[in-house]
Amino acid sequence: MRAITLALACVLIPLPVAGQQAADTARATLLVPSAVWDGVADAPVKGWAVLLRGDRIVAAGPAGEIQPPPDAARVELPGTTLIPGLIEGHSHLFLHPYDETLWDDQVLKEAAGFRMVAAVAHAAATVRAGVTTVRDLGTEGVADFDAQLRRAVDRGLVPGPRILTSNRAIVAVGSYAPRRVDYAFEPPQGAEEASGLDAIVRAVRRQAAEGADWIKVYADFSVGPRGEVLPTFSVEELRALVEAADALGRPVAAHATSAEGMRRAALAGVQTIEHGDGGTPEVFRLMKEKKIAWCPTLAASEAYAEYFDGWRKGAGEVPPRVAQSRAAFRAGLAAGVTICFGGDVGVFPHGDNVRELVLMVENGMTPLAALRAATSGNALSFGHEQRLGRIAPGFAADLVAVQGDPTRDVMALRSVEAVFAGGRRVR
Repeated sequence: MRAITLALACVLIPLPVAGQQAADTARATLLVPSAVWDGVADAPVKGWAVLLRGDRIVAAGPAGEIQPPPDAARVELPGTTLIPGLIEGHSHLFLHPYDETLWDDQVLKEAAGFRMVAAVAHAAATVRAGVTTVRDLGTEGVADFDAQLRRAVDRGLVPGPRILTSNRAIVAVGSYAPRRVDYAFEPPQGAEEASGLDAIVRAVRRQAAEGADWIKVYADFSVGPRGEVLPTFSVEELRALVEAADALGRPVAAHATSAEGMRRAALAGVQTIEHGDGGTPEVFRLMKEKKIAWCPTLAASEAYAEYFDGWRKGAGEVPPRVAQSRAAFRAGLAAGVTICFGGDVGVFPHGDNVRELVLMVENGMTPLAALRAATSGNALSFGHEQRLGRIAPGFAADLVAVQGDPTRDVMALRSVEAVFAGGRRVR
């Protein structure tokens, strides 16, 4: 497996921006916060300003040294720290919390038109919360609607973040849901079924043709006779999928909650592994060696426990699923695995993305490390380190102003004062 910095360098997918304007004709905007954190530094710098023109940053530095054009708009943001827009690594814009509607009922009973309208609302809530890019890992039963939503956002028809799409996840036949055994009819599936090398390669090529930026695959699922999680693809099948995706410039994200599923995905050469609750020190060492990034989705584990175990945080014994997720996170952190910010939002409410960052800090990361993961770190892991995740000339004008210093207190990310997406103020 090539290093992520090399493997993804060739898959920089163009990221158009809603209402994109040519830099030489767009009016400049000077942002004047109390401090600026650039996405990589150890601490914010006071007295800086940031100059935007169109959808790009043109200058960032001491306010007295930036000379904006005479007609530039000036936006004072007193008491705030200006940071790069957050990059959500694991979202499902076409889902909403399961205590509102169970997953099966969303897939089987909610019409596609309704789900698209809901996704538009979810996208708006996401960007207003300071998340200016999302990697959406599966439409869960509504085909390529993520690519259509991306187009609407890019054209400025609706507010939302930049969307990295994955269309439908690829699953082995009979290994996903809704489960056929539960219904008196053939239920539609929330992902694309494929088994065997030829079918898997065809699925990858079809999804790329339908607008997928990433290919998502389920390396395991709860398919055992007693509902236990077992691998669903062989290493050979996963390698064929990765090779087909690589040939089309698409990186691969693998759902894997068991140690064996994670091991097979890592050996096949995926770029990221999602969930990883059953991760062991050995598996995390393998991921570290192969430079595979990991989205631990701590927030989803807690949400599942709340919905289905009746658990409330801080009250009563911690459910096994939450304890396992926390233990895996600490093991991965200790192994030095690259950790992504990605909470599986959609399982819990859109716009509450910061919930994952709070849990990352509660379970051992420093606020600074968590914030780097959500900005420059995810930009690197997803192959966009040359345009996203930093405040620097030439980078996308995706910025968030929050009250306080989020490099020291992650809860400051809940105090959003302003959001700029592609240079346009959306909050």
